[in-house]
Amino acid sequence: MLKAITTTLLLVCLSLYPFIVYFGLQHISLRQVSLVLMVLLGLRLLLSKKLLTSMPWIKPASILAIIALATTQFFNSDLGLKLYPVIINTVMAVTFAYSLKSGPTVIESFARIKEPELDEKGVNYTRQVTKIWCAFFIINGSIALYTSLFTSLQTWTLYNGLIAYILIALLGLVEWLVRQKVKSNGSE
Repeated sequence: MLKAITTTLLLVCLSLYPFIVYFGLQHISLRQVSLVLMVLLGLRLLLSKKLLTSMPWIKPASILAIIALATTQFFNSDLGLKLYPVIINTVMAVTFAYSLKSGPTVIESFARIKEPELDEKGVNYTRQVTKIWCAFFIINGSIALYTSLFTSLQTWTLYNGLIAYILIALLGLVEWLVRQKVKSNGSE
């Protein structure tokens, strides 16, 4: 039970990563903020074995993020802190794109949890949705990179801590609505 609570708290903290960076840099040193985040990422790797099995992209994303945070320690620059959203989007884009080539797609794998006997039409649909998510991760990662390199910490936090999450939710909602329409047309 304690492990589940700790793992959930870690996921919540890492979801709030941009705000931790923003508020951390206001109150403690750059190196302390990066150290706290490295510890959080390291703990997630150690405690989330089940999560790593179902979402294998978390391991390379966490390792790359720890490396970026270590550069913050070495170069005393906040860039390593700001690259986390870029790393996550890049790893997600690569993971989704690789699944298009190797199959089954990430979205098909999720769909088969609810519908194990997914028909060919469903497989084609999930393939198209996977392509849309690939494009989203590329665009979102590019914007995250831009905010990391060329905007203020406040703008970076606003985009990566709020706007990006709203865009993810909107894309998920639109996809769900389209899926409902596709399903209702298929059952008629």
